[in-house]
Amino acid sequence: MSVFSLWAAVAGLAAGVGILLLIAGLPVRNRPRLADRVAPYLRSAVPQAAPAVTRSVSATSAVQLFSPAVHSASEMFRRVGLMPSNESLSHRLRQANLALTPADFRFQQLGWAAVGALVGVGLNAVAIAAGRFNLLAAVFIVTASAALAAAARVQWLSARINKRRQRMLAEFPTVAELLALAVSAGETAPAAFHRISRSCRGELAGELALLMSRVRSGMTFSKALRSLSREIEVPAVVRFLEGVIVAVERGTPLADVMHAQAADARDLTKRELMEAAGRKEVAMLAPVIFGILPLTIIFAAFPGLALLQIGL
Repeated sequence: MSVFSLWAAVAGLAAGVGILLLIAGLPVRNRPRLADRVAPYLRSAVPQAAPAVTRSVSATSAVQLFSPAVHSASEMFRRVGLMPSNESLSHRLRQANLALTPADFRFQQLGWAAVGALVGVGLNAVAIAAGRFNLLAAVFIVTASAALAAAARVQWLSARINKRRQRMLAEFPTVAELLALAVSAGETAPAAFHRISRSCRGELAGELALLMSRVRSGMTFSKALRSLSREIEVPAVVRFLEGVIVAVERGTPLADVMHAQAADARDLTKRELMEAAGRKEVAMLAPVIFGILPLTIIFAAFPGLALLQIGL
């Protein structure tokens, strides 16, 4: 296949994709749903909790242009199980504290896939220049590059969630101690959470600020705690919040519960430090066993082998 035929195939593919996008963007195929038509009239009547991050008021022109095609492709992949649902993706974006909607994230994923496909096209161009072009291999390389790039975007989101959870765990013992001290000083649980959310900085303090904004919007304190525990999904913090919920609802002395939870948080930190130290100790054995020990054996055995060779 000549270079001219390859560029003709690429141009035909681009033209076909453009025609499909035009068809997908027709008003007949993008009629507003009933929920979208009714939502503006109900939004002011239903109190909404303040979001953890600021959402963009309007999507960019690129997202508006390609949103029908992205939505159709995501629905197709979701039916076959290759892409999570909007609810699951929204939950993961909330855990990552990203100001993105599922449509925005999928559009970014599509952009990463396009970049991966361009990398695959570049590899095929190198193969053409070397005279080793194969059509089946070229299609496989472009498809695999696009799929790997899209999967890398999802992996990046998972890594961001894990790092945010680790920061929360690092901040949790200090926040728990401050909450216990505030309650021991005579403040109520909402007042203590409000004080700590204003005086502290970090991921966990931001979640507490979100909690208090929900309470100010009309949600009960216990319900706001349950909602926060479902969203962050950090086991240590969830246990702490559940203990506070039980103490508030059943009238248990809150100061004792807070001090007990703070002690558990300190013990958890100590256990994590000991486990991390154990893992580092095992990791330190690898260079000793595979690096220093073989060199020591070689240095010890080399003079004897040299004498044996001289004697022979």
